[in-house]
Amino acid sequence: MTQVQFNNALLGLQDKLLYYALSLTADQEKAQDLLQETFLKALTYRDKFTQNTNFKAWIYTIMKNTFINNYRRNVKAKSTFDGANNDFHLKFSKDKIYPSPDSFYSSKEIIKNINALESEYKVPFKMFLDGYKYKEIADKLNLPLGTVKSRIFFTRKKLEKALKEYAN
Repeated sequence: MTQVQFNNALLGLQDKLLYYALSLTADQEKAQDLLQETFLKALTYRDKFTQNTNFKAWIYTIMKNTFINNYRRNVKAKSTFDGANNDFHLKFSKDKIYPSPDSFYSSKEIIKNINALESEYKVPFKMFLDGYKYKEIADKLNLPLGTVKSRIFFTRKKLEKALKEYAN
């Protein structure tokens, strides 16, 4: 499929894709954004499309996956931050007690135990705590994905054992 044929096929699906986006989002503006993002991904990953397969299904799958990923990202963001413009204030549960002086000591102890780990365990674990995904850690440290996952798992077990007295 040439670039022109690809573009024409994509534009031919625009109205149907917009209708599908509206059914997913139930909001005209969000549907337009989803359509635009789907087009961008389709054009960016044009080389991933396999000839003689269902082009329409490929595009619809891109849209559905984009919607799901955006939805998950939004749910995660809403559960982490409050609705204010200032994203630095984390939500505190009303049924939890605010940190006591003892918990400050506990935090120092946890950090001390993390820093005492061998670097092969400490580095991936700190990256994980900083929000990196397993794949990103594996790429940055040039390690297999399974190695990164197991090191983080074993680090958790080591910390759990070392900090047993702080567990609830």
